[in-house]
Order: sequence, then C-alpha cells, then structure tokens
Amino acid sequence: MFDQLFVHVTWTTRERRPLITASLGTFLTRFLRQVAVQERAQVLEVGMVNDHVHVLARIHPTTSIPRLLQRWKGGSSALAVTPSAGHPGLKWAKGYAIHSVGPRSLSGVREYLRRQPTHHPDRTIAGWDGDEPEFDAVEQVRSGCDQAPS
Repeated sequence: MFDQLFVHVTWTTRERRPLITASLGTFLTRFLRQVAVQERAQVLEVGMVNDHVHVLARIHPTTSIPRLLQRWKGGSSALAVTPSAGHPGLKWAKGYAIHSVGPRSLSGVREYLRRQPTHHPDRTIAGWDGDEPEFDAVEQVRSGCDQAPS
C-alpha cells in the first residue's frame, strides 16, 4: 500500500507567552521527531518562534492525530522545563490547528515554516538556528505515481 498523508499542525504557548528558548527549541525538534516515530508518523520540518510551533508531518493512515498531539504537547511540557523562579515552565494553550497538505504543496509549506522568524521578527528565538529538516523522497515522486519511492 502506498500512502501520502501530510499535515501541517500549529499550536501556541499558553497566553502566547514567549516561553520557547534556543535550548527548548532544540529539545522540541528532537522530541517531536522521537514521538512521531512511535506514533507511525514522520516530522519533515519544524518552524518555531518563541510563542508557537509549526510542524509538517507525514502520517500513516492508522496514526491517531489526537494521540500524537497529546503526546507532543503533554509530553514536551512535562519533560522540557521544570518551573523555577526564573522560568515559568513550558505550558501550551488548549487545542491546535491542523491542515492537510498535498504532495505538490510540501515545498511551499516547508518554506513557510522556515520563514517563521522573518514572518514574526519580534518573536524570534535568540541563539536558535532553526530546525535541521529531514529530506523526504516523496517530494520527488510525480503526482499519479502508483509505487512508493525507492
């Protein structure tokens, strides 16, 4: 079976507080990828500023999106930062936005995620160079192909 199911998911910090630091951004990109694999998904790209996260992912037909998001948000807030006097901890707002993405739109969505610091210059994450995205051979497959990329 060959599937091409892609989603663009976005969520924010609680009250849009600027909680995401460079070290937290690095942690989140690794954490999101690890959880995705466990949930039969693959993170292709992460875009982030200090108050929200964008994820482009390829999901399997059996992937439970609510479970994936619960693990991404709940797990990261539990593991990322212990609240202290100097940092309030990582707290996400309720909910998320999700959009399906067609294979022909992948490069445009990737570019949009990469441009988040430019799109929100007042919310950039100081000292964070951004995600190290994964190449996905599906982007090279022509529309209408009936076989998985080799």
